[in-house]
Amino acid sequence: MGKVYFIGAGPGDPELLTVKGLKLLKKCGVVIYAGSLINKEFLSFTTAKELYDSSKLNLNQIISIMEQAINRGLDVARLHSGDPSVYGAIAEQINELKKRSIEYEVIPGISAAFAAAASLGVELTAPQISQTILISRVEGRTPMPEGEDLSRIAKCPGTVCLYLSVNRIEEISKAFLKHRKPDTAVAVCYKVSWDDEMVVKGTLADISKKVKQKGINRQAVVIIGEALKENIQAYSKLYDEKFSHGFRD
Repeated sequence: MGKVYFIGAGPGDPELLTVKGLKLLKKCGVVIYAGSLINKEFLSFTTAKELYDSSKLNLNQIISIMEQAINRGLDVARLHSGDPSVYGAIAEQINELKKRSIEYEVIPGISAAFAAAASLGVELTAPQISQTILISRVEGRTPMPEGEDLSRIAKCPGTVCLYLSVNRIEEISKAFLKHRKPDTAVAVCYKVSWDDEMVVKGTLADISKKVKQKGINRQAVVIIGEALKENIQAYSKLYDEKFSHGFRD
């Protein structure tokens, strides 16, 4: 019997795929990938003769392809963008696999927020500035659970990373301006690590205008917080010469 591997492809750059993900992609006989969200260069890593674009399939069709492959003794690479555990819709697929007693494994990938931080050259948990990261989204076709609407999210301190929401940037700015200063740093990172990556930096006061001028309305992560500001001078105690811990002899 074969096995289904949910592989996080990362943000876009094929070189950011994990070593384990690459090995599995090379070995699997069937590949189901997340349409245009996956850089087509990934498909050059596989010798699989069966490639399926999941953007053209519904859940039942995806599970049917997996089940048929497993029954033929083939392993399946289910290639998701970013990390499968963050807005990857893998829970519903896993539920169906469990019903059929099909083995599966999740291989993590680099999520867009962390690739964006790398592109920006910042630490999302800057010492004394922000020790909290909140990952969320603005309500879309999938409704938000009670208490997780934008007005509640905007009240949260720390660094906020909003996925699947850049088309609501004006609404986001207005919500956060009720609780944060107008000069609060914001970055909108489009197609992070792709050849056509675009990064727009601004503040809550001007980010909406800047993003609209660039025409960005999808495939971007919005990051809000003081940790994005340049030349932060706050330091952690980790490498303080007076600080000792269990990992330093």
